[in-house]
Amino acid sequence: MRFLNAVVTTIAPIFIVTSPITSYADQIYSIHRTRSSAGFSLDIPLIMLVASILKVYYWFGAHFSTSLLLQAILMITIQLLLLHVALSNRPAITHHTPFQPAPTPRPYDFWQWRMARPYWAFLSYFTGTLFVLHVLLASTSLFQPYTALLGYVALAIEATLPLPQMITNQRRRGCKGFRVSVIANWLIGDVFKMWFFFASGDKEVPIAFKLCGVFQMACDMGLGVQWWVFGDGVEAAPLGKPLSREPVANGFVMGEKGPVVGEKGVPMDVPMEGWERARLT
Repeated sequence: MRFLNAVVTTIAPIFIVTSPITSYADQIYSIHRTRSSAGFSLDIPLIMLVASILKVYYWFGAHFSTSLLLQAILMITIQLLLLHVALSNRPAITHHTPFQPAPTPRPYDFWQWRMARPYWAFLSYFTGTLFVLHVLLASTSLFQPYTALLGYVALAIEATLPLPQMITNQRRRGCKGFRVSVIANWLIGDVFKMWFFFASGDKEVPIAFKLCGVFQMACDMGLGVQWWVFGDGVEAAPLGKPLSREPVANGFVMGEKGPVVGEKGVPMDVPMEGWERARLT
């Protein structure tokens, strides 16, 4: 068991540092290739950017494992790229998407803006404010408790990472647009991360990382269950008409390989991935 722990604690830091790339490279490529970020929750870059920026400032007070610091820095880079690609490939406002206002709009439409500029402005002001506070408190007795607070807030925020995507998947009854490779990497990463956390000493990995890591692993497992149950799911029909195998007025909608039949009984050859663009006539 000691040998296995030694192997894991040696390999895990490498996996932890590179996890931002292995987790999100496929998602970035998929959005760029399809020219659409429909189904992907923009809250994921928000959560990871805020949490990672806070963790960088937290390191100056806690001096935790270097691998965790490098992961935070690389995560910021990857999430900025992911946010840019997702914003550049948002679908037009023709039907409900995760980028339109939620059923209960947020105050000031926070992180639901249609223009890209407010996203970058928020991140700039957030980082700049933290930098000013860091400089002002660095030489005071409040610096240690301040950075400790940043750490707990950062890890609590990061632990909620899967929740927006879980809510999106549940509303759509499907996981289309969210890459299974991301879920797989999250789950595999959880195994390595948790083993590394509990095999390392408290000085290298503070207790806050462990507590939030356990919660996040439970949420990641919930995402895995959603993917198992829903798969890609069924896209909602336009004009608020649900796609189903039940009769719709004078026509009905066939299975995923069958024709779509409109209200006037006119068959339409529409592939499953095109259902969201089809109009029942």
